[in-house]
Parts: sequence; structure tokens; C-alpha cells
Amino acid sequence: MKRRIHFGFVTLLVYSLVSYFCLCSAFYLPGLAPVSFCEDGKGGEDCQTVIQLFVNRLDSVESVLPYEYDVFDFCKDAKESRPSENLGQVLFGERIESSPYKVSFKQDVKCEAVCTKNYKKGNPEDVTKLDFLKMGMQLNYQHHWIIDNMPVTWCYDVEDGQKYCNPGFPIGCLVTSDGRAKDACVINSEFNKKNTFYVFNHVDIKITYHSGASEGWRGARLVAATLEPKSIKHTDEKKTSCEGGTPMEVPGEFNEDLSIIYTYSVTFEENNSIKWASRWDYILVSMPHTNIQWFSIMNSLVIVLFLSGMVAMIMLRTLHKDIARYNQVDQADLIKLPSTKEKSSIPYEDAQEESGWKQVHGDVFRPPRKGMLLSVFLGQGTQIFIMTFITLFLACLGFLSPANRGALMTCAVVLWVLLGTPAGYVSARLYKTFGGEKWKTNVLLTALLCPGIVFADFFLMNLILWVEGSSAAIPFGTLVAILALWFGISVPLTFVGAYFGFKKPAIEQPVRTNQIPRQIPEQSFFTKPIPGIVMGGILPFGCIFIQLFFILNSIWSHQMYYMFGFLFLVFIILLITCSEATVLLCYFHLCAEDYHWWWRSFLTSGFTAVYLFVYAVHYFFSKLQIIGAASTILYFGYTMIMVLIFFLFTGTIGFFACFWFVNKIYSVVKVD
Repeated sequence: MKRRIHFGFVTLLVYSLVSYFCLCSAFYLPGLAPVSFCEDGKGGEDCQTVIQLFVNRLDSVESVLPYEYDVFDFCKDAKESRPSENLGQVLFGERIESSPYKVSFKQDVKCEAVCTKNYKKGNPEDVTKLDFLKMGMQLNYQHHWIIDNMPVTWCYDVEDGQKYCNPGFPIGCLVTSDGRAKDACVINSEFNKKNTFYVFNHVDIKITYHSGASEGWRGARLVAATLEPKSIKHTDEKKTSCEGGTPMEVPGEFNEDLSIIYTYSVTFEENNSIKWASRWDYILVSMPHTNIQWFSIMNSLVIVLFLSGMVAMIMLRTLHKDIARYNQVDQADLIKLPSTKEKSSIPYEDAQEESGWKQVHGDVFRPPRKGMLLSVFLGQGTQIFIMTFITLFLACLGFLSPANRGALMTCAVVLWVLLGTPAGYVSARLYKTFGGEKWKTNVLLTALLCPGIVFADFFLMNLILWVEGSSAAIPFGTLVAILALWFGISVPLTFVGAYFGFKKPAIEQPVRTNQIPRQIPEQSFFTKPIPGIVMGGILPFGCIFIQLFFILNSIWSHQMYYMFGFLFLVFIILLITCSEATVLLCYFHLCAEDYHWWWRSFLTSGFTAVYLFVYAVHYFFSKLQIIGAASTILYFGYTMIMVLIFFLFTGTIGFFACFWFVNKIYSVVKVD
């Protein structure tokens, strides 16, 4: 029966992964309907003629602070409108609004002027606006434009003849006072004047569409949108020319009046070889991460096989040998040894000495110190584990892809709120097993402690964003909504789960606990608590650190993350690795007659979060170019939230694996 269940689980896992890759090639996002476009005069309800170009927030790899489009002195839409944003978009700081760039299907535009921005030398307001624009160019802030729910990309050649498509393009660039061209200034040899900014005030937009003439549907569907930013100095808004010309220079010293004319061009191209379902492929192909991901998976599998071999050796050889020897001694007692004196002469004592884990059977289930706190951590960890599993599973099916903006965060928050019941149940059941009686305190801590720490950290980070005027600052109304979800839904559900948890009897232990605690012998260096805990997190972290690099890139370097199939597979490997590493160390500690395994099992796998923090520090100093005190505080503030969540998640995995293991071995051998 167990083999059938195990085989069924593996079959389901393989089927899910295969289905994921099949869905990726057939349907990019289930439930997202394509939009058709027709020429002017041929439109209707099922075919639009105007292509909306939206602008999103601007961000930079050199700063954690994103800003809304309107904060910079760019051209603005006369009738500004904002599409509805979900909770995830608001939490991520996305601020989408309409743009002044007007596009109609199959109507080419050549060097159309949008607006002119004038800056007077003696006007303090103009000086402030221009200084902020210079700051954006100096820190390499990037535009993010959207057409038909697709990013407008800037594709350019990189090393080895490959092409990279960036879902953003810079405001401009800077040539420093020592003549060094920074960022995008390296693409044009004309950007060579010292201490000068070059603003990209012109864009050539190319929209590629797939015609439905031979497909059986009306109109056309957009399959790609690319642009090329340029810096062109225009002298007259009514007579603009975008062919050649000198770059639009913004001097480092504001010594004279300045005018910047923003223009754009649009061309359309038909390409029926690109299907609408695969229109994101040209962006994803330019990110050659697949080989590295497979290397990461193979590296993780080697670690899992090593740990599985060690655990199998313990279960099949050591424990089997102990159990067989114990049973042999029992039979010898009954058949050959009628007297008590003779009993003591058989190799039973040797068997006991060789099996230190059996000698602590009367203390192994002794309630731990700080059992209240441990049960609270395990309840929250269970909530996070279930939330993570369901979120990643839905992401593998394509529902939480990059095209569905903010869906990942929205799904995670909603699931966390709705999973208060299992958190309360697990916490209450374990607390009752530990012999606790303060059930009200247990429920309140389960519902408020860890979420309260996260919210306090998040609120402080939000205050910094608000002071800095960043678009990532969460509006007051959204904070109230989050509190309402927490106290109005999550907390009551936690109480419901705790009610059923306390109503159930305590978990039955396979052996009785002695009244007097056994003295723990002196431990070797490797079986002491701290060295064991530190060693326990190394292997689980080794399974995830490559995947962690891509996740941090997507968060802080604003790269697109789409490899949820790999992430789900690494998630499963992490579960196995944490479980096996904790079980292995737990067995060694029990053999050394140290029966304090409750907290140690939680901290052994939970210590992986410490390695996560160390890696985040290394990533900050080696990979990022972040400058400024506010950005640094924000980086480490958000990192601490990630570390706490990961600590609860991995610690819970290790605890329950060890809990199962200890119950299993002491129920098989009936020690008295």
C-alpha cells in the first residue's frame, strides 16, 4: 500500500512537471484572452483600432527606490487614466498610467512631437526638476512601457553575437568629468563631452503583429513591441527631424536656458510565424539561464542522493541491526536463561551500549523548554509551507506568470490569510502535547507574533519610502486593507483552528517519560548543539543557492523571473534535503544520549536561513551597485522579512521530519 501511495505521488509530480512544460508551449497563460486590432474605420467591439501605450514606474539597479512616471518631468497625458491594480501590484509598487504617446493600428508615425519641456536658468522650480532628471540619468533609471500587456523591450547585441532584450530602457546617460562614458553612453561615440548628460528624448517603436486573415479570426494580434531610444537635439517642435543630428545634451552645470523636445516614431511589421501564445519567447530566449538551472538541479540531486544513502544506511543497517539484536536477546531470555544472574551475562548490555538512542527512551519525549514559542513557530511555519506549496503549484500551471502582473503576490497574501486555521490547529495541538495550559496566550501569539514582526518591519520600510517620495510606498488605504484582512479573517480563522486543536487529545507518545531526567553525558564537538545546528543548514542551502541568485536578480536587479517549473522542483528537493539532514543529525545526537531534539530539529534546518542572510549580504556588496543610506536600509529591511519567513518554513520541515522519525523508531522497538 505504501509503495502504491509513493508511486502515485511520484507519478503525480512527474505529470505536473510535464504538463507545465506542455502548457508553456501551448498556452502561455490560461484564462488570458488575446485582443484583436483592426485598422481605423474597421473596428468594433471585437476589434480595437487604438493601441494603448501605458507607462509604469521607473526603477534602477543602483537604487532600491522606484518612482512614478509623473515624478520626473516627462510629457504627460492630457486625459490621464489608470487601469485597476490588484493587491500584488500595489505591494510591489507598480504604478501604471496612460501615456501621451498615441498609436493607431497600422498607422505609421514619423518623428511626431509629443511636448516641449523648457527650463529657465533663474527659476528654482525648473532647477529642481532638471536636477531630479539628472539624478535619474546618473543612477541609470529605466522606463518601463507596456503595450497590450507586453513590455516594450529594447533589444541590443551583447557578447558572443547574442541579442539581449531588456524590458526597460534608460532615461539617459552620463559622461563623467573625467571623460568616462557610463551605462548607455557607451553605445554612441558622439556621447563624448565631459560632465554632460545625454537624455533619450526620442524613441523608434516597432510593433509586430500576426494577421488573422488565414487564421479564422478577425483583425490582427500583437506579438512583439520593441523600441530604440535615441538622443536628438530638436530646434523647433513644429519642424522635427529624427534623421541624424546632434545629441540632446544637458550640461552638468545649469548655466543657460534649456529646451527638450520629446518625439517618437512608430512602424508596423507583419510576422505570421510568431504565434500569440509564444509572443514572450523572444524576451525569455535572450536570458540564457536554462543550462545553469539544469546544473543547479543536478547539483541538488547529488546532495539528495548522498543524504538518502546515509538515511537508508541508518534505517536498513544500523536500526535493523539494533532491532534484530534486541529481539534476539528477548528470545534468549525466554528460552535459555531461567535465572536473573545468567541474564546479565548475555550480550544484552553490549547491545544497549551500542544503541545509545534506546537508553534515552524515557526522556526523548520530555516536553521542551519554551514549548509555547516552539509551538507558535511551528504553527506559523505550517501556514507558510502550505501557502508556498499552493502558490508555486499555481505558478507552474501558468496562472501566476509575468504576464499576469501582481498575481504572485496577491495569491500569496490571500492564501496566507485563508490558512490561519491550520496554523492555529498545529500550534494548539503541539502545545497541548507539550503539556501547556495557557491556551489563550498560545492562540494570540500564533495569530500575532510572527505576522506582527513582519508588519512592523514592513511599516518602517514603508515610512522610509514615503519620506523619499517613492512609488513603492504603500497607500494608507492599502495598509488599512491589509490590517483588515489580518485581524478580520486570519485571526478568527486561527482561533477556529486552535479550538479544534485543543479539543483533540494530545498526540500519543510510543513510550512513557520518566519522572527524573536522565543525565546527558559529555558530548564530543560534533554532537554539541551549536556545531550540529551550524552544520545542518549547509546542505539545504547548497541545493538552493543557484536558484536564489536568480530570485535575488528578479527582485533587486529587476530581471524577469519565469522559471517556476525549476523553482518548484528545487522546492521539492529542499523539502527532502531539510528532512534528511535533520533526521541524520537527530539520530547521531540520540546515539550520543542527548535527548534534547525538539528545538534542535527546528533550528538545524532553520539555520539555512542564516546562510540565506549571509548570501544576501554577499550579493549586496558583490553584485549590486546600490548607493545611499535609504536604499541600503530598505535592502536589509526587506531581506530580514525574507529570512524570517524562510527560517519558519525550513525549521518546520525539519521538525516534522524529525518528529516522524523519532516516533517511528521508538514505536518499532518496545523499550521498557
